Amino acid sequence: MQTTANHLRQEALFLDRDGVINYDYGYVHSKNKFDFIPGIFELVSTAQDKGYKVIIITNQSGIGRGYYSDKDFWILMNWVKEMFKENNGFIDDIYYCPDIPSKSQNTISFRKPNPGMILKAAFDHGLCLKHCVLVGDNLSDIEAGKSAGIYKNILFRPEGPVAAYHEHFCVSNLLQVIKYI
Repeated sequence: MQTTANHLRQEALFLDRDGVINYDYGYVHSKNKFDFIPGIFELVSTAQDKGYKVIIITNQSGIGRGYYSDKDFWILMNWVKEMFKENNGFIDDIYYCPDIPSKSQNTISFRKPNPGMILKAAFDHGLCLKHCVLVGDNLSDIEAGKSAGIYKNILFRPEGPVAAYHEHFCVSNLLQVIKYI
């Protein structure tokens, strides 16, 4: 039995939510406060045209803090998925961590900067992480990707590069990510 090379290299584009998909106004949990960042629909559509799955990984401590519920989160995310469909894109899966950050961060394996959400997605979707791409707006996103074994971890900073990362891993426009997929 022969398997295809593509099967052995299932790729995904991992996206943080707040700050990458939408502007981060702090604990965004309703569509009237959800503004998409320019270029996100084109990025997702292009990634899928190239055979990538698209997976959202997001810390949502607003749930743990009681600002909104799991139900509120899913109502919003179902609407977000519909908006991607209307714009020629598809979200394959969503992983989130509702935990509140703590001093003992290592005990919460799903909360970024820990790689738990990424590793769970890799298992669930049969992903080859070294061929995946992660886009985040915080260094904790990048740390999670590196810990999981993703080689292409891209920091999205509209205001420009961050000195802690070499410039080719930092973009100021989401459409610049296309060259990495």
